[in-house]
Amino acid sequence: MFNLIEAAGWPIWLLIISSLVAVTLIVERVLYLRRKNVIPPKLLVEVVHEMKQRGINPPMLDKLSKGSPLGKVFAAGLKNIKNSPEVMKEAIEEAGRCASHDMERFLTTLGTIASISPLLGLFGTVVGMIEIFGAQNAGGAAPTELAHGISVALYNTAFGLIVAIPSMIAYRHFRALVDSFTIEMEQQAVKLVEIVHGERK
Repeated sequence: MFNLIEAAGWPIWLLIISSLVAVTLIVERVLYLRRKNVIPPKLLVEVVHEMKQRGINPPMLDKLSKGSPLGKVFAAGLKNIKNSPEVMKEAIEEAGRCASHDMERFLTTLGTIASISPLLGLFGTVVGMIEIFGAQNAGGAAPTELAHGISVALYNTAFGLIVAIPSMIAYRHFRALVDSFTIEMEQQAVKLVEIVHGERK
């Protein structure tokens, strides 16, 4: 493996760094964007039950805010429980935007890696080709040597695609997941507002 990296030349190190960053971001997002972490099951039922039993109190709001993105949205709405449904919804929307921003963290970086990796691979290939043809003497080179040099240069292009394809798949998956979670959080928050103001049982 190290011989392959050495043969591909110094540009491949840019791709290796990009791949390590991409793997780190993918693992971090996989751990963070688990459904039970973002939208805990039965949280709405628990909040309504707690509210009916003990009412709204600072410890409850603090616990909700620190629990999950959906909890932060609920807490923002419940802090404005004495206001009109419109004000409560506005507070929920603001908290929802913040929660959505947190869920989208690092996705721009991942998308950038997916976009530039093929270009970095192409750059490495071009550098390799320049070195191959620049090193030829006046008498030229044997076709087998030239073919070997070109194949080595193409390692960069191949590795660039190897980095880009999984990164793009992960980026698209996480984007869809965030959109899905955001819609579900909005729906549950609207239910909470309607329950609080007696519009829903």
